Amino acid sequence: MALISVGIDHEHASLDLLERATVPEHEWAKMLRTLVSHRNIHEAVFVSTCLRTEVVAVIDRFHGAIDEITETLAEATGLSVGEFDDRLTVNFEHDVATHLFQVAAGLKSVVPGEFEILGQLRRALELAIEEQSAGSEVTDIFQRAIASGRRVRAETAISRGTTSFARAAASAALDELGGDIGESNVVVLGAGQMATGVVKSLLGAAPRLATLTVLNRTMERAEELKSEVNDERVQVGSLDSVNEHLTGVRLLVSALEVSSPVLTREDFVDFSGDILIVDLGVPRAVSSDVGDLGHVRRIDIGDLRERVERALGDRRDAIDDAQRIVADDVERFLNEQRARGAAVIVRELREHFDEMITGELARRSHDLEGLTPDQRDSVVSLVRSVVAKIAHRPTVALKEAAGTDQGARLSEATRNLFDL
Repeated sequence: MALISVGIDHEHASLDLLERATVPEHEWAKMLRTLVSHRNIHEAVFVSTCLRTEVVAVIDRFHGAIDEITETLAEATGLSVGEFDDRLTVNFEHDVATHLFQVAAGLKSVVPGEFEILGQLRRALELAIEEQSAGSEVTDIFQRAIASGRRVRAETAISRGTTSFARAAASAALDELGGDIGESNVVVLGAGQMATGVVKSLLGAAPRLATLTVLNRTMERAEELKSEVNDERVQVGSLDSVNEHLTGVRLLVSALEVSSPVLTREDFVDFSGDILIVDLGVPRAVSSDVGDLGHVRRIDIGDLRERVERALGDRRDAIDDAQRIVADDVERFLNEQRARGAAVIVRELREHFDEMITGELARRSHDLEGLTPDQRDSVVSLVRSVVAKIAHRPTVALKEAAGTDQGARLSEATRNLFDL
């Protein structure tokens, strides 16, 4: 069996394809059950964020597993298998660790060092454990990657300044509107982690903001957000009443997870005044054609990515520091994994030999009946000594080759030869 990751991300696919390839979180459990029902997939963790949809799995046949994963993604998203051609990022065995540790560190995020990805990876693992699709191998690598991600943020300056979509979105909105947005009215769609970050960032950066209205599907979560920020400028309402809250709004930020837009061009045709729309959703919650209207400006994740790239500046050194930490953590993880792999096969081989000695001595015990206890002990000691010498060279070879292609071949041969 081998470890593999198969995914689609913002580095290799268009925003439009990422939008259509996103799987809502409430469907992740179904994805996991489907994945592990395939012949070649034994363990799986699935994560789908605004700019990344990915499967990490323990598999049998490489190409068979890729086909099964691609077919599952296509079925869940309504895309054709062909639409994933040349856009999938595939990592195998040791490369999976490097990839996943970099993802957890925020090195593959639009906003380097952003915190949201750690929570997303943690939730993905927790769900996989709950659905019993995560075994010891994927659980171990996810836990180590998350720990490495925390270390990167603690020991480098990569998390300094704007380090999340939420804060980057608030900063981009204020820049687009010329700094402080004064006594304006703002509407935020959503009340999840990203929406909460947007609300806090806007309230902190715009002290003269008149009102900030949070609209969400469930009023309970919106009320929780209001209580958390504890600011009298915050109001809450139902997402169903969004059109009633648009009058006089200067800034609309959407941080929703939706399958289709909740606002379209028609909702803004007769809008009075100028409005800036910041849509952090993939798929988009506000249809992209609203930007055709003269009084509407819009920023989406594609624009945000370009802004962040231009603004990285002096954090380049922090990114280099983070990469060195990740490389160090990956090497340590792989070394420990090699040691564990060798330890398992060596232990099984020794146990096999011990069972052979015990069984054969028991079977031939009548041949030893005429011996004194000391003579009998000498025979047992001699047999064990001979078997130990026979086992020595295979044991050393397995330990020395652990973690390499040769080691994998030796392990497989050992299991076949000794029926382990």
